[in-house]
Amino acid sequence: MDASLEKMVDPTLAEMGKNLNEAMKMLEDNQRKVEEENEKKYARKDIPGPLQGSGQDMVSILQLVQNLMHGEEEEETSQTYRLQNVGEQGHMALLGHSLAAYISVLDRERLRKLTTRILSDTTLWLCRLFRYENGSAYYHEDDREGLLKICRLVIHTRYEDYTIEGFNVLYSKQPVIYISSAARTGLGQALCNQLGLPLSCMCHVPCNTMFGSQHQMDVALLDRVIKDDVESGKLPLLLVANAGTPGAGHTDKLGRLKELCEQYNMWLHVEGVNLATLALGYVSSSVLAATKCDSVTLTLGSWLGLPAVPAVTLYRHEDPSLSLAAGLTSSQPVEKLRALPLWLSLQYLGHDGIVERIKHASQLSQRLLENLKNLDFIKTSVEDELSSPVVVFKFFQAYSNRDQTSHAAQASTIQHPIISNERHVYDTFNQWLGEQLAQLVPASGVDVVELEDEGTCVRFSPLMTSAVLGTEIQDIDQLVDCLKMKIPVLTSTLQLREEFEQEVRRTAGLLYIEDLSWPGLGVVRYNYHSDGKNDDKQEKELEKINTELLKKLNELESDLTFSLGPEFGGQKNCIYIGMVTEDLDVSELVETIAATGREIEENSRLLENMTEVVRKGIQEAQLQLQKANEERLLEEGLLRQIPVVGSVLNWFSPFQASPKGRTFNLTAGSLESTESMYISKAQGTGTTPPPTPTSSLTKQRLPGQKAFKRSLRSSDALSETSSVSHCDDLEKTDQRAPALSPGQEQGPLETEKLEGQEVARATPPDTEATQSDQPPCDCTEAEEQGSQR
Repeated sequence: MDASLEKMVDPTLAEMGKNLNEAMKMLEDNQRKVEEENEKKYARKDIPGPLQGSGQDMVSILQLVQNLMHGEEEEETSQTYRLQNVGEQGHMALLGHSLAAYISVLDRERLRKLTTRILSDTTLWLCRLFRYENGSAYYHEDDREGLLKICRLVIHTRYEDYTIEGFNVLYSKQPVIYISSAARTGLGQALCNQLGLPLSCMCHVPCNTMFGSQHQMDVALLDRVIKDDVESGKLPLLLVANAGTPGAGHTDKLGRLKELCEQYNMWLHVEGVNLATLALGYVSSSVLAATKCDSVTLTLGSWLGLPAVPAVTLYRHEDPSLSLAAGLTSSQPVEKLRALPLWLSLQYLGHDGIVERIKHASQLSQRLLENLKNLDFIKTSVEDELSSPVVVFKFFQAYSNRDQTSHAAQASTIQHPIISNERHVYDTFNQWLGEQLAQLVPASGVDVVELEDEGTCVRFSPLMTSAVLGTEIQDIDQLVDCLKMKIPVLTSTLQLREEFEQEVRRTAGLLYIEDLSWPGLGVVRYNYHSDGKNDDKQEKELEKINTELLKKLNELESDLTFSLGPEFGGQKNCIYIGMVTEDLDVSELVETIAATGREIEENSRLLENMTEVVRKGIQEAQLQLQKANEERLLEEGLLRQIPVVGSVLNWFSPFQASPKGRTFNLTAGSLESTESMYISKAQGTGTTPPPTPTSSLTKQRLPGQKAFKRSLRSSDALSETSSVSHCDDLEKTDQRAPALSPGQEQGPLETEKLEGQEVARATPPDTEATQSDQPPCDCTEAEEQGSQR
């Protein structure tokens, strides 16, 4: 193929395309060995090295670019970053930038003819493709630059002496630019800064609050505002409308806005993602009205998945001199080469390829919307269910956890106002939901958006992401499956939050922390009981106890996630509990947290007082030893203390003295006599040791059951009282008749003394003696006889 390419085109162009393909393959190659990468990491720092005197070859330079693009591999633990899969159509766009640099060195006449052809072809194709007749095109890198040039054009048109007198003509009539409150953030301020106008020249028009969409511009209110500005001596200049708001993707009433602009001699500019649907066979009437507006801005790069292609602003104006003065046209042929990457890409895709990509994105939206209709607790916000390319949805549970009404019954309550705290909680939960879906299904391209009325929502805008990410139908199905798995977790956590708060507030030693921005069950802190004399010490102890408590909780075998909260959270020394399922035993969880905290506090206090206790114990031991020596001197007499005489006297007449000693009890912090220990050693022969007490934190569980889990009740489940009595019956049954193997008879009951209590147990029958000729054996009595023998 390379040989045929060299025969058909200029050798320089063929070599350029070949080099571009080789460079792209090298940059997309991620098969590097880990050892080689580790050796280059330390040498590849942000500190620039010296420029090589002899220069470097292309392979080394491209390798450096590749390393800089991938960054430090040790920081990429969650996923592997790679170049966007641009495909062949993307290579054509990248080739256009290389060709533009090559064409710029041609002679002026040949360059003028070539750029005129490229510009005229691209403008004609775009006007026909998006139904914008008799339009001119301006190609720009920044998508706001087209609107900026349009504003300059309108100023030149409405102020005849602006070219000569400049900003002085604006004093007589202050210009006013109207923009929707749902427009891009900072768009109005950016226009004023670039045009040199005060912010008072920018008027933000509110959206509808009673009728129609909540994201459409209020036309009636705009009419009143324009009238007031005209009466006050201002000049209405331009109106910026949306065909697909940046947040919800709704379209303004472009037909009525166009009539209003004609009434006041205003310019109407439209932008938005819904303009892409103008290329389809079926277009909604609200979007189709954009073809009659004065100018539109198209962002083809994101719609078609073309990297580094310029945005296009199509406009209609009859005076080319004013367009030149506003910067919409240029006499420099090199600037006209901006359209070259788009010219190559449009020819490569063709009309059918462009329409197919936009149609595929619309089908993805419809597929998701159809699935969301069948999901409970999901509320959608779309303008037109038949042709809306943007789907916005959120998790919303309209009824209380104690209300078991049907999903149809809750539809009537979905419009009720929510208190601020509840809305904050829902915003937090939807933020978590959007982040989870984006992480689990990255090919879907979903993101989180903040809307004024709906709050935090999850947005799916395939026209902006599907061509770049390669989103397919199976990705949408996977997204719906993940959403179905997350909804029960969200509902369970939302229902158990109140129960968790009540359990914590009624539990001594725990403090409930209200953090509405935490997506989980809640936040709890173990309270450190202190006299309050040293606040810094108390704070350190609080941090130490809660840190150890977090460690202990994470060591338990459970499905819960315990953490110290977000990195930049406001609360410190707290335990943050994440999302939970419906089988969570909240009371057991709170009891375990409180008991573990008390145990840690007791151990901490024991360690703190250990030094003081040991010191006092040593002093007391020294006093008692001195006292014991004095008593021994009085008992034995003075003669026994003389070394030689005492030995002879002790040999003839041994002194019988009871053994005495002292032991130090660390728990009680006191000295105790060892006399009881000697007595127990002398009398205790083979006694049964007391049973080891079980910890209060340990709960009997079924095999494989994790901590804090309760059995889900079925329709015929027993109540709590009946289940307790049932357990008592089982214990009595176990004591009366233990289980026997098949064919085995039950032996006589045997009484065993255990710590002062008589326990009846069954012994298996002997093979040589039956129950009638062999009486029960008293184990305690037999042991005493054995010890006597």
